[in-house]
Amino acid sequence: MPKAKISALGCYVPPRLLTNFDLEKMVDTSNEWILERTGIVERHIAAPDVATSDMAVEAARVALAQRGIEASDLDALLVCTVTPDMYFPSTACLVQHRLGAKKIWGFDLIAACSSFLYGMGVGAHLVMAGTHKKVLVIGADTMSRIIDYTDRSTCILFGDGAGAMLIEPSEDDNYGLIDFLYEIDGSGGDALKMPAGGSRMPPSHETVDRKLHYVHQDGQAVFKYAVRKMYEACRELLARNNVTGKDLGCLICHQANRRIIQATADRLGMPPEKVIINIDRYGNTTSATLPLATRDALTQGRLKKGDLVVYAAVGAGFTAGASLWRWAY
Repeated sequence: MPKAKISALGCYVPPRLLTNFDLEKMVDTSNEWILERTGIVERHIAAPDVATSDMAVEAARVALAQRGIEASDLDALLVCTVTPDMYFPSTACLVQHRLGAKKIWGFDLIAACSSFLYGMGVGAHLVMAGTHKKVLVIGADTMSRIIDYTDRSTCILFGDGAGAMLIEPSEDDNYGLIDFLYEIDGSGGDALKMPAGGSRMPPSHETVDRKLHYVHQDGQAVFKYAVRKMYEACRELLARNNVTGKDLGCLICHQANRRIIQATADRLGMPPEKVIINIDRYGNTTSATLPLATRDALTQGRLKKGDLVVYAAVGAGFTAGASLWRWAY
């Protein structure tokens, strides 16, 4: 069975910035309050005429150009998102058409903030099965479209963005995906959700008036689960591969809250220089946080060929997991 590696990366964020000082003028909050609780300084917000597929296409083009291939060379396309352009057709279909990727298949993957982590695993296994040579995994979310900017508990957290990774067979078994551990726990579903819009509560004047098409969150419950589960997933994954936090080149976590990431890193015994945190500049971009953090790790020289890297995430559902890779370029 061939090993699957990450061979290229592309990212995109919209140019408009929404700072903490901007939010001070919109809701009852302050720059200091946001910084202390989340670590966020600013986040990127898509223009009104920009949808999730638009950002996904931009990120995909960067990844394809980095690898020096055309969209027609792809075998499959996964779009990880909770903010599709529409319920159907899938955003993957829209992106495929825009890219001109002929004779491929693909689909959308929804696992909230764990979406991209799960997509990496699915893409890797398509390659490891020997049936696919080039799988493009995209994480893209326009969270600003489902956020209530009168709710200070949620509007401070999220931003928009996209990232894409190309997954291919590795010529060297020393590089690529080593192991993964994923888990869902539906008992936590009420803690973080968008209540309306589906078959349980279809759109109506009432659901719109009650703001049920926005993110609703029990922040304390989500925080407690994330702090515990992100560490547990990483600890178990490392233990069964005889790896410790000190052996890692990088820890790249979903960027939801600085305190969650730091708590995980501290319990794993990892020094700060090996922990990638960029939530201050992007906020929580949901499916895009892992590729955006990877780009920053590469740009800063903190992730290098041959490094062991753990990706970890926790999201609504609850969804959670971690994966262990040997970086290939």
